[in-house]
Amino acid sequence: MGTSWSLQAVSPPAAVAQGVQAALDIVVAQMSQWERDSDLSRFNAAPAGDWHAIPAEFAHVVAAALEISAISGGAFDPCLGRLTESWGFGSAGSVAAIPDDSMSDDISRSVEFDAAAQRIRRSEGAMLDLSGIAKGYGVDLAAEWLLDAGVRHFLLEVGGELRGEGIRPDGQPWWVDLEVPPSSTLSPYRIALHDLSVATSGNYRRGFTVDGRCYSHSFDPRTRRPIVNGVSSATVLHRSCMMADGWATALTVLGPEAAIALADARDLAACLIVGNREYLSREWRAMLG
Repeated sequence: MGTSWSLQAVSPPAAVAQGVQAALDIVVAQMSQWERDSDLSRFNAAPAGDWHAIPAEFAHVVAAALEISAISGGAFDPCLGRLTESWGFGSAGSVAAIPDDSMSDDISRSVEFDAAAQRIRRSEGAMLDLSGIAKGYGVDLAAEWLLDAGVRHFLLEVGGELRGEGIRPDGQPWWVDLEVPPSSTLSPYRIALHDLSVATSGNYRRGFTVDGRCYSHSFDPRTRRPIVNGVSSATVLHRSCMMADGWATALTVLGPEAAIALADARDLAACLIVGNREYLSREWRAMLG
């Protein structure tokens, strides 16, 4: 995944590191854009229009991605692989110039998922990109391995996405301070991750600068270009780290007002930061009380 992971656990088994790593390796082997032999890479390289059987874990993430896409009105789009590659945020590496507008105008893209048969196919213009949700799923998959191994109390972090289960040995919950964008002077929230996950999508984490202008790695599928809505970060709390990850990505794209309206409609605990202003969903405010 191009990142690190860490674990704090109470009474872990001797093979805990190998177990967590094995779970994360499953996600990489199935859903990585950067591994040429991953299931996702082979699907993207195969002829469009053909059905492809996929493993259960891959199918689970595709189903969640398409669900969030539908509910968010396409703000989360798992079919943007060609676009992210052309802007230098994929496996091909960075680019020195802004891509041609013809790439942005290409709207022939879709991925069809047959849940019953656990298979997918894509249109000619589509390439699957699950980078906005797969890392969160990796947290969940590793967490489920820990729970199955009898570890009931732990804090697991993968590249800034976290899931906390149970409590610390001193009886306290797993407290974490949320990251604040470097451009903001707001104070960070301290969150108790007790059987809860948190994920943050930030436009400051990855990007590149051309002619003095910085372009974010977060894309608005409606404009086919990096977001310009002023949202510097979106944080979501959810039982599932996969859902927190995917929803944080979608809310970042929607912009503050639309994002909070949708978060309230879906009972999501969400916090968006625009400059030095916070936008909090109803569920987030309820947790503060």
